[in-house]
Amino acid sequence: MEEGSNYTSVVMFVLLGLTDDTELQLTLFPIFLGMYLVTLFWNLSLIILIRMDSHLHTPMYFFLSFLSFIDICYSSSISPRMLSDFFKDEKVISFLACATQYFVACWMALTECCLLAAMAYDRYVAIGNPLQYSTIMAPGLCQKMAAGALGSGLFNSLFQTIPCFNLYYCKSNVVQHFFCNLPQIITLSCSSPFITQIILFLEALVVGLGSLFIILLSYGFITASILKISSIKGSLKAFNTCASHLAVVALFYGTALAVYMRPSSNHPRKQDKVLSVFYVIIIPMLNPLIYSLRNKEIKEALKRVMKRMRYVPH
Repeated sequence: MEEGSNYTSVVMFVLLGLTDDTELQLTLFPIFLGMYLVTLFWNLSLIILIRMDSHLHTPMYFFLSFLSFIDICYSSSISPRMLSDFFKDEKVISFLACATQYFVACWMALTECCLLAAMAYDRYVAIGNPLQYSTIMAPGLCQKMAAGALGSGLFNSLFQTIPCFNLYYCKSNVVQHFFCNLPQIITLSCSSPFITQIILFLEALVVGLGSLFIILLSYGFITASILKISSIKGSLKAFNTCASHLAVVALFYGTALAVYMRPSSNHPRKQDKVLSVFYVIIIPMLNPLIYSLRNKEIKEALKRVMKRMRYVPH
């Protein structure tokens, strides 16, 4: 706490962590460490594979490699700190570090929203207009879409973080979570959070639900295009190109909406933490697996790269 003339302002927060059960912490640490290492390994491997194999230099895999980069940054903004907190009796984080953690995590999450929308549009063009796909989804447009997603996430994250951490904090500094999550932090403010809450609501509408609307609209057009395909084999092939993206969208938006769109009175803390673990830690680990395990092109690319490496002269 920092003393002023008539008040004491908060200069650090105390995170409650996932659990205060010591035995459970010892059990959870290797599990979450393993998940984080798998997240890094799979996402980095996917980025490297896409860069190394020229057959994967297509818009879909460009966006996929960018998604892997986002997932690495997203998970790394929270997981290392959470893992180190397992061994601390008092999980203290400075005001600035808390703001930085939320800013980076929010930036990556909002960027992923926009990127998933861009990937949905890419699938629509691939299925709805296959003859002009390479012309429409030119490398320049793909790069602009990725940069736009990153820039939109950055701007909107700043738009959330600055008002929240400019609020006046003078009472409790205990955050009922394992990372600096804005809904839990706002409740600690001594000043009125009404304007900040309005900003958050508008952000959710514009970025979160706006991106979801684009995704649903794209899949509406995709469904219409698939229904026009006469052969069942062709329809199944078209649907299979979207299956992985649909699974990722369902996981990401399903858990995010479950956390942020429920009434505050129905927010059991343990349930919030479990859902947060899912979208902060588990989903970045699952994304590359979802795209890789049933993807013949990635399996073939992996075989080609391994074959080239086998015959590289030492």
